[in-house]
Amino acid sequence: MLAAPDELLERAARRQAPKQPASGGCLISVIIPAHNEDGYLGETLAALQCQTYPCFEVVVVANGCQDNTVAVARGRCHRLVALSRKNLGRARNLGARLARGALLVFLDADTLLEPAALARMAAEFSETAAAGTVKGRPDKSRLAYRLIYALKNSVHRWGLHPGSSGVMLCWKEQFMRCGGFDEGLEVRENSELLRRLTQFGSYKYLGDITATTSMRRYEQRGVGRVTWLWCRLWFQSLLGDLHQKHYEPVR
Repeated sequence: MLAAPDELLERAARRQAPKQPASGGCLISVIIPAHNEDGYLGETLAALQCQTYPCFEVVVVANGCQDNTVAVARGRCHRLVALSRKNLGRARNLGARLARGALLVFLDADTLLEPAALARMAAEFSETAAAGTVKGRPDKSRLAYRLIYALKNSVHRWGLHPGSSGVMLCWKEQFMRCGGFDEGLEVRENSELLRRLTQFGSYKYLGDITATTSMRRYEQRGVGRVTWLWCRLWFQSLLGDLHQKHYEPVR
């Protein structure tokens, strides 16, 4: 179920309205859910301000924050929403409802897009594609991290598993038609939505677009422990329901 507007505490459009797309282009809505992300969100928003594609808006949905996330976002996005409770799916769904763009880009609050990313998305994400992601890159050069993302990118590139690397693309009309994110899921919610979206078209991996994402979970929890967690959740998803599984935030 999509997020209810009665949980809206604050909505603020402080930046100039996005430019309307020229003929043949589309307005892109970048939706950033943020839970206690004041240490990362500023850099993510700064990277968006460097985009070469002019026809986009940024929607930040702070959810259950107890830090300065809202203050960091205020004045640096086109629309700011604060929800009283933490729920990633609800935050993304509400952001999608408020979005004015035809193309939705769900961006993690600790993930940086290169300057030409949105321009390439607008050019390469065709109407035959229903969902997609980009090439992921770790923000640390440790060999283990590079190997993890080499494997992850290969899996996405060859369509072995439709996943995401801190970035997920889809068309708003199709997102709304399939019901958006399952708000009861805390783990593997991206894969579950991507599976439903592919009823409308193909899954597309945009390998010439790079997103640099934080490796903080691996840094704090350890490579072996996090890798085992992902493998275990993948196996459990094949056998049963993940609605009772919880995802521990790392900040």
